[in-house]
Amino acid sequence: MDIRPIRTEADYEAVLEEIALLMRDDPMLGTPEGDRLDVLTTLVQAYEAQHYPVLPPDPIEAIKFRMEQGGLTVADMKPYIGPPHRVYEVLSRKRALSLAMIRRLHTGLGIPAESLIGP
Repeated sequence: MDIRPIRTEADYEAVLEEIALLMRDDPMLGTPEGDRLDVLTTLVQAYEAQHYPVLPPDPIEAIKFRMEQGGLTVADMKPYIGPPHRVYEVLSRKRALSLAMIRRLHTGLGIPAESLIGP
């Protein structure tokens, strides 16, 4: 099994092409082809984590997304943020999220704390 580290974008593209070919054949785990696919995907994951990190979303965008996803209105946000005027202030970025709001949004709506803390 001739496998090398992915060091350049060209290496990355070549490995992606090879993965696509292997996946088309759908090799069984434990076979040489299946093991090769497993190792190559692990290398790609490591390369992507280093070169294309996925940053957490902006805290306000995370809240808006969760509201849209759950069909929630400003009134529905009262238990998490407070009265409607405060919800509007937060959503328009005129008021920062407090630690208590972050905790309630995380616990009540399942928004990851990392997303609510933001940069």
